[in-house]
Amino acid sequence: MLTHAQIWNALDRLAARAGLSASGLAKRAGLDPTTFNRSKRITADGRARWPSTESVAKSLAATGTSIEEFVKLITDGTPAEQAVPLIGFAEAGSGGYFDDGGFPVGKGWDEIAFPAVEDEHAYALEISGDSMQPAYRDGAVIIVSPAAPIRRGDRVVVKTRDGEVMAKELRRKTTKTLELRSLNPEHEDRVLAAEEVLWVARIIWASQ
Repeated sequence: MLTHAQIWNALDRLAARAGLSASGLAKRAGLDPTTFNRSKRITADGRARWPSTESVAKSLAATGTSIEEFVKLITDGTPAEQAVPLIGFAEAGSGGYFDDGGFPVGKGWDEIAFPAVEDEHAYALEISGDSMQPAYRDGAVIIVSPAAPIRRGDRVVVKTRDGEVMAKELRRKTTKTLELRSLNPEHEDRVLAAEEVLWVARIIWASQ
């Protein structure tokens, strides 16, 4: 019996094999870019939502993939992987690594293999030191998605206009301020004026 996870994993693998994110695959197939987003895989009441036969067929046609090949992607349990840019957290405040929207740019990035994520601009930061314990230990890697929607309670990376980069929990965001809770109880919470903030991006995964 096929499972919900197997089908979605096969679509993620199909996208990765074509060098695309899930949203990139949807666009290439002529579908709404959000068709394969993770938020679309579960209904509001928590039930599994399956991709439509039409969306799968269009994705196969767009990538030149046969049904037989897609079945192999379903039955192969190896997670789809893509290369994700990686730098040290301490380097993130330096100029040249991000544009003003928080998307990774420039040279100096290393790469790590990571299961395919929704955001083709996702990147990894390696934590150094113990300032973020107990949430993130020294050497931990966090995956950050500039395109992911952000809600109260999410862990985020914030960069200020003066170059400071921090990982915090979002307490509240208004048009005037950004309220942040420290991950380390020994550090104070922060309240930043909106004009101080260059960009905010959500942390979608962390190694443990």
